Amino acid sequence: MVEMSVAGIALDAASRMPIVLLRDPSGRRQVPIWIDQSQAHNIMAGLQRTEPPRPLSHDLMAALLVAGGLELERVIVHAIEDSTFHAVLKLRQNDPSEQDSEDNAILHDVDARPSDAIALAVRTGSSIWMLEEVVSEASIAVDAEADARDQNDFNRFVDDLSPAALVKHLRNRGADNDPGQDSPDPE
Repeated sequence: MVEMSVAGIALDAASRMPIVLLRDPSGRRQVPIWIDQSQAHNIMAGLQRTEPPRPLSHDLMAALLVAGGLELERVIVHAIEDSTFHAVLKLRQNDPSEQDSEDNAILHDVDARPSDAIALAVRTGSSIWMLEEVVSEASIAVDAEADARDQNDFNRFVDDLSPAALVKHLRNRGADNDPGQDSPDPE
């Protein structure tokens, strides 16, 4: 198994659907999991540690775990079938008659959607694990150095951009896309 961390939430350019990105410890592989808007909101709220005026569903779940004497030990994303990920919550309940003894803990496995499991894990500080087979099948390679270079190049482009240069660039792109049309120069 590979311990994963939440690298962030991204937006699929084609479908405009949110994606939660799980990154392996080396930072070389990420597993994208497509989720819906409300799931993205719940994960982001947990990551940002924002206090909503009323508890969100996953805040309620975390409170219920505490009230029930349960602890979310870890989340395991254990399968991918037909592009659908499957996860399980590993819950620990210590036997109240045997306090301070982890050997007497009762473990519970609860089936969960990965998005719910991740949202709960970020609220409780629990670890997120993924079977190596799932990481191998679903991961995309990440080149952190290339990403950093691209980000720096983009930042320099934006810093050096003037409104006139942007208009000129957009008009030139329009002319490139429609060769029969002349595009006047803004200068």
